[in-house]
Amino acid sequence: MGIVDDGLNKAVQQAFTRPIPKSAGAQMRYLVKQLKGTRAVAQQLGVSQRTVERYVKDQIRRPRPDLAQRLADAVRQRWQPRVRAEARKRAATSTGVVVDVRARFGFTAAPGTTDDARIRHLSLALPPPQHAARLFEAQQAGASEQQLRELAGQALGEVYFRDGGRRAAGLDVQFTDIEQLEIAL
Repeated sequence: MGIVDDGLNKAVQQAFTRPIPKSAGAQMRYLVKQLKGTRAVAQQLGVSQRTVERYVKDQIRRPRPDLAQRLADAVRQRWQPRVRAEARKRAATSTGVVVDVRARFGFTAAPGTTDDARIRHLSLALPPPQHAARLFEAQQAGASEQQLRELAGQALGEVYFRDGGRRAAGLDVQFTDIEQLEIAL
């Protein structure tokens, strides 16, 4: 997972209508129900089947920090799939997304102008829903972090640097060295 992928996931998680289970036992029971067995959960989390059974029965209450993180991530990944799909669909068809990014942007420009890359802090809406649709479709298809960065860079270049197509059409925007990225639906 990369910074753009994490940003997209966090944006969709904001649409959750219920919080994920808090206790380790409740999280294990949820995973056992989703994966239809303790063996599958044990394989995914990298623990023994007996350990999973003990969490399910609340015989163990506090997991190690690394296991707690893997457990929470596994639950969050499967939590409210219909709500998650609806949020993606809404962003991809009507509302778009809001991106708050601090990154290095550079571009190729006409001779005699400066095209040096520099750190910029941009906070702007990507109103045409096709930008959000491309990002979510690429994420669902298993695109790499670099591919997601390129799509995000194209979207930001279109909206910010080219002002929706009203500025120089030949502007090629590079989007690198992301320091922070937040995406909201």
